[in-house]
Amino acid sequence: MSIQAVTDESGLEALSAPERETRLQLAAAYRLMAHFGITDLTHNHLTARVPDEPDCFLIKPGDFLFDEVTASSLEKYDFDGNPRQHGAPKLRGGGLIIHAGLFAVRKDVNVIFHTHTPSIIGVATQKQGLLPLSQHGARFHGKIAYHDFGGYEFEMEMRAPLIKSLGDKNVALLRNHGSLVCGASVGDTFVAHHNLEMACQNQLAAMSGGGELVMIAPEVLEHIAEQDRANDGRRRNGGKDWTSLMRMVERVAPDYRH
Repeated sequence: MSIQAVTDESGLEALSAPERETRLQLAAAYRLMAHFGITDLTHNHLTARVPDEPDCFLIKPGDFLFDEVTASSLEKYDFDGNPRQHGAPKLRGGGLIIHAGLFAVRKDVNVIFHTHTPSIIGVATQKQGLLPLSQHGARFHGKIAYHDFGGYEFEMEMRAPLIKSLGDKNVALLRNHGSLVCGASVGDTFVAHHNLEMACQNQLAAMSGGGELVMIAPEVLEHIAEQDRANDGRRRNGGKDWTSLMRMVERVAPDYRH
C-alpha cells in the first residue's frame, strides 16, 4: 500500500467535528512519538475511539511509520476488524487482537497506546516490575497490571488472557514485550506514556550503578497518591503538557493535519 491518505484533506471537512478533532489529536500523537524517538519501524499502534461512533476506532495503516501518519491517513474499523471507510483492508494482528478487543470491553477507555521502547521492555523483563524509585515511578504505584508473554499477539485466543490481565487498570507492562497505556483522551494517554517511559528509564539508570537502591517510603507513596488526586482536574486531557505538545507538533510536523 502506498503512502496515501484514504480520505483527502477536503474529505476531513466532510467528517463530523468530533471525528475530525480525534483524527487531528491522534495524528499529532503519532508524529510526536516519532519526534521523541519512540517507534519500532511499522510496528505498534496508537488508537482512539471515534466519539460519535463509539463502536469504531481509528488506527494507522499497517505499513506506515509513525512519522508518515496524517489525520486523513488514519483508518476506521469496527471491533470485528471490518473497515468503516472505503479503501481500508480487513484489520488483523495487534490492531485486531489488542486494540479492538480492549475497546470492545472497556467502555471507559477511549485511547490505547501500545509501544516497544527499550526502557519499557527492560523493566517489563524484570521479575519485580516497576519499582517506586522515582517520582515518575511513584505515579504508577499500585496501578500497573502485568501480562505474561505467550508469543506474538496475532491469534484471537490471545485476546481474552490479555483483557483479563489488564482488568480495570489503565497501564500494563507486557512481559518480554512492551506496554499498554489506556486513557480517556489522547492527551492524558500521551502524558501517561511519557511518565511510564521516564519511570522505566530512571529505574534502569538507577540499577546500572550497582549500588543499593533507595525506595520511596510507603507513607510518601500514599502522600503522592493524594497529591495526584488533588491535581486530577488540571491534568485532565494531558493538562499544560499536552497543550505545549500541540504547539510543538505545529513546529516539527505541521503536515500531520493533512
